[in-house]
Amino acid sequence: MEKSSKIFVAGHKGLVGSALVRKLKKEGFTNLLMKSSKELDLKDANAVHTFFKTEKPEYIFLAAAKVGGIVANNIYRGTFIYDNLMIQNNVIHNSYLEGVKKLLFLGSTCIYPKEAPQPMREDDLLTGPLEYTNEPYAIAKIAGIKTCESYNLQYGTNFLSVMPTNLYGPNDNFNLEKSHVLPALIRKLHLAKLLEQGKKEAVVQNLNVSSFEEAQNDLDLFGISAERVIIWGTGKPLREFLHVDDMADACLHVMQHYNFKDVRSNNTEVRNTHLNIGTGKDISIADLALMIQKIIGFSGTLFFDTGKPDGTMRKLTDSSRINKLGWTPKITLDEGVREVYQWYSNFCDIYRDA
Repeated sequence: MEKSSKIFVAGHKGLVGSALVRKLKKEGFTNLLMKSSKELDLKDANAVHTFFKTEKPEYIFLAAAKVGGIVANNIYRGTFIYDNLMIQNNVIHNSYLEGVKKLLFLGSTCIYPKEAPQPMREDDLLTGPLEYTNEPYAIAKIAGIKTCESYNLQYGTNFLSVMPTNLYGPNDNFNLEKSHVLPALIRKLHLAKLLEQGKKEAVVQNLNVSSFEEAQNDLDLFGISAERVIIWGTGKPLREFLHVDDMADACLHVMQHYNFKDVRSNNTEVRNTHLNIGTGKDISIADLALMIQKIIGFSGTLFFDTGKPDGTMRKLTDSSRINKLGWTPKITLDEGVREVYQWYSNFCDIYRDA
């Protein structure tokens, strides 16, 4: 990509898309094309076709997606598979029609079987049943990988796919009910620290309620007090976390140094050309909670509710393929969590309902 190349970042306002924009700007790319969902509904085939015909982007980062936590994924199954299929199909197909030079499709490691060997390799795709709760989302992402591969094989396009592990960073979702474990722990322990300091008004403001009595209902619901924070499960499950700025760095590295022809062999069947993006390191939920507690400075206790489910005991990605292409993560988990907490504590009044 040239610094002046026209680059469309689809989903530029989200956790992933905003990190890509930060990285591209930092590296001196000046011709970024960005549209909010209100300006361009990527589910609308006609609107997307008109956009591509008019704007003619040269490179695409496809980070737009319908996302949510376990509850939303399980309840709105039709919405998750339909919206994601429509978004990616419209963008990928019109990228082919308008001769886009390169496209990078972003997925998730939830594409791998629930009982996949650890660490999960790219070749583990489609070797077993998926986790039921997010199966529709995972199937849509698998379809995206296969759409890119199929267009490359039939039309000679250069459409690539990357599958990041669990991401965290600025612009994350800190909603107590719907967020993932790392941002949820940050917010819960931040609220506990405020209670410990006697800052009731700050708690009311953070929870966006009218009184401390109303705030107390939410605090009780999510197990937050000045003395302790309740965490679901035993704390034993292991999870891998990647700072979203490292993910953006990896995506740019792939766009600049990797092409479909690099994985195309003489074999009749071409499969699993996507790349995992991860750290290769995991941490228990208990140790993660203790790390966040120390960073925030909450002196109360952590109580693990063993009556609640743990979920999958380990999810670790094998990122050796992208490592061999010259990319490795730079941000340690401790460093990343400190940076994210600083961001959250500075902007929690704005993002409290994210």
